[in-house]
Amino acid sequence: MEARAREFHFGDEDFDALRSLVRKHTGISLSEAKRELVYGRLARRLRALGINTFREYRELLTSEPDGREIVEFCNAITTNLTAFFRESHHFDYLRDEVLTPLVTGSPGQRVRIWSAGCSTGEEPYSIAMTVREALPGGQRHDLKILATDLDSDVLSKGRSGIYGSDRVKGLSPARLKSFFQEQHEAGATRHAVKDELRELITFKQLNLMNELPMKGPFDVIFCRNVVIYFDKDTQRELFKRYARVQRPGDILFLGHSESMFKLSDDYTLVGRTIYRRN
Repeated sequence: MEARAREFHFGDEDFDALRSLVRKHTGISLSEAKRELVYGRLARRLRALGINTFREYRELLTSEPDGREIVEFCNAITTNLTAFFRESHHFDYLRDEVLTPLVTGSPGQRVRIWSAGCSTGEEPYSIAMTVREALPGGQRHDLKILATDLDSDVLSKGRSGIYGSDRVKGLSPARLKSFFQEQHEAGATRHAVKDELRELITFKQLNLMNELPMKGPFDVIFCRNVVIYFDKDTQRELFKRYARVQRPGDILFLGHSESMFKLSDDYTLVGRTIYRRN
Protein backbone atom coordinates (compact mmCIF):
# COMPACT_ATOMS: atom_id res chain seq x y z
CA MET A 1 0.00 0.00 0.00
CA GLU A 2 1.38 3.41 -0.94
CA ALA A 3 2.36 5.69 1.93
CA ARG A 4 0.35 8.64 0.59
CA ALA A 5 -1.86 9.54 -2.32
CA ARG A 6 0.09 10.10 -5.50
CA GLU A 7 -0.76 11.52 -8.89
CA PHE A 8 0.65 8.34 -10.50
CA HIS A 9 0.68 4.80 -9.16
CA PHE A 10 4.28 3.87 -8.30
CA GLY A 11 4.68 0.29 -7.15
CA ASP A 12 7.63 -1.94 -6.29
CA GLU A 13 7.81 -3.22 -9.86
CA ASP A 14 8.14 0.34 -11.17
CA PHE A 15 10.81 1.34 -8.67
CA ASP A 16 12.86 -1.84 -9.08
CA ALA A 17 12.79 -1.63 -12.88
CA LEU A 18 13.73 2.04 -12.90
CA ARG A 19 16.58 1.73 -10.44
CA SER A 20 17.88 -1.19 -12.50
CA LEU A 21 17.93 1.14 -15.52
CA VAL A 22 19.66 3.83 -13.45
CA ARG A 23 22.42 1.38 -12.50
CA LYS A 24 22.81 0.20 -16.09
CA HIS A 25 23.12 3.69 -17.54
CA THR A 26 24.91 5.60 -14.76
CA GLY A 27 26.53 3.10 -12.41
CA ILE A 28 24.54 4.50 -9.47
CA SER A 29 22.96 2.08 -7.02
CA LEU A 30 19.78 3.59 -5.63
CA SER A 31 18.76 2.46 -2.16
CA GLU A 32 15.21 2.09 -0.93
CA ALA A 33 15.65 5.51 0.66
CA LYS A 34 15.70 7.06 -2.84
CA ARG A 35 12.19 5.87 -3.73
CA GLU A 36 10.58 9.29 -3.18
CA LEU A 37 13.37 11.03 -5.09
CA VAL A 38 12.85 8.75 -8.09
CA TYR A 39 9.09 9.28 -8.03
CA GLY A 40 9.35 13.05 -7.65
CA ARG A 41 11.85 13.57 -10.46
CA LEU A 42 10.26 11.17 -12.93
CA ALA A 43 6.69 12.27 -12.29
CA ARG A 44 7.75 15.51 -14.02
CA ARG A 45 8.74 13.50 -17.09
CA LEU A 46 5.37 11.73 -17.19
CA ARG A 47 3.59 15.09 -17.09
CA ALA A 48 5.84 16.55 -19.78
CA LEU A 49 5.25 13.56 -22.07
CA GLY A 50 1.55 13.25 -21.37
CA ILE A 51 2.01 9.69 -20.07
CA ASN A 52 -0.44 8.37 -17.50
CA THR A 53 1.45 5.49 -15.86
CA PHE A 54 4.97 4.51 -14.91
CA ARG A 55 4.44 1.26 -16.80
CA GLU A 56 4.03 3.24 -20.04
CA TYR A 57 7.10 5.28 -19.20
CA ARG A 58 9.17 2.15 -18.57
CA GLU A 59 8.01 0.73 -21.91
CA LEU A 60 9.13 3.94 -23.64
CA LEU A 61 12.59 3.70 -22.06
CA THR A 62 13.09 0.03 -22.96
CA SER A 63 11.71 0.40 -26.50
CA GLU A 64 14.19 3.18 -27.31
CA PRO A 65 17.35 2.32 -25.34
CA ASP A 66 19.39 4.91 -27.24
CA GLY A 67 16.61 7.45 -27.61
CA ARG A 68 16.31 10.98 -26.34
CA GLU A 69 14.19 10.00 -23.35
CA ILE A 70 17.01 7.88 -21.89
CA VAL A 71 19.04 11.09 -21.77
CA GLU A 72 16.18 12.94 -20.07
CA PHE A 73 15.74 10.02 -17.68
CA CYS A 74 19.43 10.09 -16.71
CA ASN A 75 19.39 13.87 -16.34
CA ALA A 76 16.38 13.71 -14.05
CA ILE A 77 17.87 11.05 -11.80
CA THR A 78 21.56 11.94 -11.77
CA THR A 79 21.41 15.71 -11.50
CA ASN A 80 23.58 16.47 -8.45
CA LEU A 81 23.41 12.81 -7.46
CA THR A 82 26.92 11.63 -6.73
CA ALA A 83 28.88 9.81 -4.06
CA PHE A 84 32.33 9.55 -2.52
CA PHE A 85 34.53 6.95 -4.26
CA ARG A 86 31.86 6.14 -6.82
CA GLU A 87 33.23 3.51 -9.26
CA SER A 88 36.01 2.77 -6.81
CA HIS A 89 38.22 0.90 -9.31
CA HIS A 90 39.14 4.26 -10.85
CA PHE A 91 40.59 5.47 -7.56
CA ASP A 92 42.47 2.18 -7.17
CA TYR A 93 44.01 2.72 -10.61
CA LEU A 94 44.85 6.35 -9.78
CA ARG A 95 46.60 5.19 -6.60
CA ASP A 96 48.46 2.22 -8.08
CA GLU A 97 49.40 3.45 -11.56
CA VAL A 98 49.75 7.23 -11.17
CA LEU A 99 50.44 8.16 -7.56
CA THR A 100 52.38 5.25 -6.04
CA PRO A 101 55.22 5.56 -8.60
CA LEU A 102 55.73 9.13 -7.36
CA VAL A 103 56.72 7.84 -3.92
CA THR A 104 60.17 6.87 -5.16
CA GLY A 105 60.39 9.63 -7.77
CA SER A 106 62.41 12.78 -7.48
CA PRO A 107 60.75 15.62 -5.54
CA GLY A 108 59.02 18.53 -7.24
CA GLN A 109 57.22 16.57 -9.95
CA ARG A 110 54.28 18.41 -11.51
CA VAL A 111 50.98 16.48 -11.40
CA ARG A 112 47.65 17.90 -12.54
CA ILE A 113 44.30 16.12 -12.14
CA TRP A 114 41.01 17.44 -13.51
CA SER A 115 37.55 16.49 -12.25
CA ALA A 116 35.27 17.57 -15.14
CA GLY A 117 31.63 17.67 -14.10
CA CYS A 118 32.49 17.62 -10.40
CA SER A 119 28.92 18.26 -9.15
CA THR A 120 28.82 18.84 -5.38
CA GLY A 121 32.46 17.88 -4.84
CA GLU A 122 32.45 14.24 -3.78
CA GLU A 123 34.60 13.22 -6.75
CA PRO A 124 37.43 15.79 -6.34
CA TYR A 125 37.50 15.20 -2.57
CA SER A 126 37.75 11.45 -3.24
CA ILE A 127 40.68 12.18 -5.54
CA ALA A 128 42.26 14.33 -2.83
CA MET A 129 41.82 11.58 -0.22
CA THR A 130 43.47 9.12 -2.61
CA VAL A 131 46.35 11.55 -3.06
CA ARG A 132 46.86 12.02 0.67
CA GLU A 133 46.73 8.28 1.34
CA ALA A 134 49.11 7.38 -1.48
CA LEU A 135 51.47 10.31 -0.89
CA PRO A 136 51.50 11.13 2.82
CA GLY A 137 54.44 13.39 2.04
CA GLY A 138 52.61 14.82 -0.98
CA GLN A 139 53.95 18.30 -0.33
CA ARG A 140 57.22 17.20 -1.96
CA HIS A 141 55.43 17.26 -5.31
CA ASP A 142 53.64 20.03 -7.22
CA LEU A 143 50.21 18.36 -7.22
CA LYS A 144 46.92 20.17 -7.85
CA ILE A 145 43.33 19.18 -8.61
CA LEU A 146 40.99 21.25 -10.79
CA ALA A 147 37.25 20.70 -10.22
CA THR A 148 34.81 22.18 -12.75
CA ASP A 149 31.08 22.19 -13.39
CA LEU A 150 28.61 24.30 -15.33
CA ASP A 151 26.25 24.65 -12.36
CA SER A 152 27.33 27.42 -9.99
CA ASP A 153 25.07 26.12 -7.21
CA VAL A 154 26.71 22.69 -7.04
CA LEU A 155 30.13 24.32 -7.25
CA SER A 156 29.27 26.42 -4.21
CA LYS A 157 28.30 23.29 -2.30
CA GLY A 158 31.51 21.56 -3.35
CA ARG A 159 33.61 24.55 -2.41
CA SER A 160 32.00 24.63 1.04
CA GLY A 161 33.06 21.01 1.63
CA ILE A 162 30.28 20.39 4.16
CA TYR A 163 28.20 17.22 3.93
CA GLY A 164 25.34 15.70 5.89
CA SER A 165 25.65 12.29 7.50
CA ASP A 166 23.70 10.70 4.64
CA ARG A 167 26.35 11.84 2.15
CA VAL A 168 29.32 10.38 4.00
CA LYS A 169 27.79 7.11 5.22
CA GLY A 170 29.71 5.13 2.56
CA LEU A 171 33.08 6.32 3.85
CA SER A 172 35.09 4.21 6.27
CA PRO A 173 35.40 5.40 9.89
CA ALA A 174 39.13 5.83 9.29
CA ARG A 175 38.60 8.19 6.37
CA LEU A 176 35.95 10.15 8.25
CA LYS A 177 38.32 10.60 11.16
CA SER A 178 41.31 11.49 9.00
CA PHE A 179 39.73 13.88 6.52
CA PHE A 180 36.56 15.36 8.08
CA GLN A 181 35.69 17.45 11.10
CA GLU A 182 32.31 16.87 12.76
CA GLN A 183 30.07 19.88 13.23
CA HIS A 184 26.93 19.89 15.39
CA GLU A 185 24.18 22.41 14.78
CA ALA A 186 20.46 22.39 15.65
CA GLY A 187 20.61 18.71 16.52
CA ALA A 188 22.15 17.72 13.17
CA THR A 189 25.64 16.40 12.50
CA ARG A 190 27.54 17.67 9.51
CA HIS A 191 30.98 16.75 8.25
CA ALA A 192 33.39 19.42 7.04
CA VAL A 193 36.33 18.55 4.81
CA LYS A 194 39.67 19.31 6.44
CA ASP A 195 42.08 21.86 4.99
CA GLU A 196 44.57 19.20 3.89
CA LEU A 197 42.07 18.20 1.19
CA ARG A 198 40.75 21.69 0.43
CA GLU A 199 44.20 23.06 -0.29
CA LEU A 200 44.67 20.60 -3.15
CA ILE A 201 41.51 21.63 -5.05
CA THR A 202 40.44 24.65 -7.09
CA PHE A 203 36.74 24.85 -8.00
CA LYS A 204 35.83 26.75 -11.19
CA GLN A 205 32.77 27.13 -13.38
CA LEU A 206 33.26 25.74 -16.89
CA ASN A 207 31.07 24.81 -19.84
CA LEU A 208 32.53 21.77 -21.58
CA MET A 209 30.78 22.77 -24.80
CA ASN A 210 33.20 25.67 -25.25
CA GLU A 211 36.87 25.62 -26.12
CA LEU A 212 38.88 24.83 -23.01
CA PRO A 213 40.53 27.90 -21.48
CA MET A 214 43.36 25.89 -19.90
CA LYS A 215 46.36 24.49 -21.74
CA GLY A 216 47.16 21.53 -19.51
CA PRO A 217 48.75 19.14 -19.64
CA PHE A 218 46.60 17.02 -17.33
CA ASP A 219 48.08 13.74 -16.14
CA VAL A 220 44.59 12.49 -15.29
CA ILE A 221 41.09 13.60 -16.31
CA PHE A 222 37.95 12.29 -14.60
CA CYS A 223 34.97 12.86 -16.92
CA ARG A 224 32.46 10.35 -15.62
CA ASN A 225 28.75 10.17 -16.33
CA VAL A 226 29.00 13.41 -18.27
CA VAL A 227 29.24 12.51 -21.95
CA ILE A 228 26.23 10.21 -21.67
CA TYR A 229 24.16 13.38 -21.91
CA PHE A 230 25.75 14.46 -25.22
CA ASP A 231 25.11 13.30 -28.77
CA LYS A 232 27.87 11.47 -30.63
CA ASP A 233 29.18 14.54 -32.51
CA THR A 234 29.45 16.50 -29.27
CA GLN A 235 31.24 13.60 -27.59
CA ARG A 236 33.66 13.40 -30.50
CA GLU A 237 34.52 17.09 -30.21
CA LEU A 238 34.92 16.90 -26.44
CA PHE A 239 37.33 13.98 -26.70
CA LYS A 240 39.39 16.01 -29.20
CA ARG A 241 39.57 18.84 -26.66
CA TYR A 242 40.69 16.44 -23.96
CA ALA A 243 43.37 14.97 -26.22
CA ARG A 244 44.79 18.46 -26.79
CA VAL A 245 45.40 18.96 -23.06
CA GLN A 246 46.92 15.52 -22.43
CA ARG A 247 50.22 13.93 -23.41
CA PRO A 248 50.92 10.37 -24.53
CA GLY A 249 50.51 8.11 -21.50
CA ASP A 250 48.09 10.40 -19.63
CA ILE A 251 44.86 8.86 -18.30
CA LEU A 252 41.17 9.59 -18.92
CA PHE A 253 38.41 8.00 -16.84
CA LEU A 254 34.88 7.75 -18.26
CA GLY A 255 31.67 6.69 -16.54
CA HIS A 256 30.14 3.30 -16.00
CA SER A 257 28.21 3.14 -19.28
CA GLU A 258 30.34 5.45 -21.44
CA SER A 259 32.72 4.51 -24.23
CA MET A 260 35.01 6.02 -26.86
CA PHE A 261 34.17 3.27 -29.34
CA LYS A 262 34.25 4.78 -32.86
CA LEU A 263 34.50 8.26 -31.34
CA SER A 264 38.24 8.82 -30.85
CA ASP A 265 41.52 7.42 -32.11
CA ASP A 266 43.49 9.44 -29.57
CA TYR A 267 42.99 7.00 -26.70
CA THR A 268 43.41 3.28 -26.03
CA LEU A 269 41.25 1.34 -23.57
CA VAL A 270 43.49 -0.02 -20.80
CA GLY A 271 40.93 -0.97 -18.12
CA ARG A 272 37.27 -0.77 -17.23
CA THR A 273 36.32 2.68 -18.68
CA ILE A 274 39.99 3.66 -18.30
CA TYR A 275 41.73 5.19 -21.34
CA ARG A 276 45.36 6.09 -22.03
CA ARG A 277 46.33 8.91 -24.39
CA ASN A 278 48.15 7.55 -27.45
